[in-house]
Amino acid sequence: MKIIEYGKQHNDIVMFLHGGGLSWWNFRAEAELLSEQFHVVLPVLDGHADSDSDFRSIEDNAGRIISFIDSEYGGSVFLIGGLSLGAQILTEMLSMRKDICRYAIIESASVIPSDLTNALIAPSFGPSYGLIKKKWFAKMQFKYLRIREDLFEEYYTDTSKITKDNMIAFLKANTAYKLKPEIQNCKASVRIIAGEKEQNKMIRSAEMIHELLPGSRLEIKKGLYHGEYSLNQPEVYVKDLLDMIK
Repeated sequence: MKIIEYGKQHNDIVMFLHGGGLSWWNFRAEAELLSEQFHVVLPVLDGHADSDSDFRSIEDNAGRIISFIDSEYGGSVFLIGGLSLGAQILTEMLSMRKDICRYAIIESASVIPSDLTNALIAPSFGPSYGLIKKKWFAKMQFKYLRIREDLFEEYYTDTSKITKDNMIAFLKANTAYKLKPEIQNCKASVRIIAGEKEQNKMIRSAEMIHELLPGSRLEIKKGLYHGEYSLNQPEVYVKDLLDMIK
């Protein structure tokens, strides 16, 4: 598993799982801000640029990260945060291993399957896959995603490296993922985040996770679209994280 690390001299491990189609730099700013206090680990999710494995499923990727934590960090870490696809993988990890971390931040995890969208991904995306290597198209997508401008070159470079099969695989997994009831056994202190401007499905997903984790904290971030919290407000994200662990 490819990882990027900050603050390796510290004992407490903080891990961040990036969104689909992005990479470790999704959480680079947070890692830099936290590196004076924590050992920050940023895995590259399966099927993404420079990863060492194709994407098979959310469940498989979650299992691989748990195995990595077992082998490298003694079976658990201090905190795990995830965005979108990374948040779905984190949600699955909390369902698979109730004590995988002490704290968790689930940002914009869709847990309500969409059969129609899932069925349309391969026939609609397959023929247009070549467009992701076009810079003009990447700029359109980047603007639609509302990611801060300084990340564009890395976004374009890494998105262009994702194969068509991997792109289809994680897009289909994202739209098919269903919350597992085992998450209610989770022992971590959990914050659940969604943006006020996100699709209703995302807000309902956050509410569903919260309902199964009665001790969790649900936050709907006013005025924010999908991913803007961790991608565009790293200072706020880190402040909230530090407040959480206090």
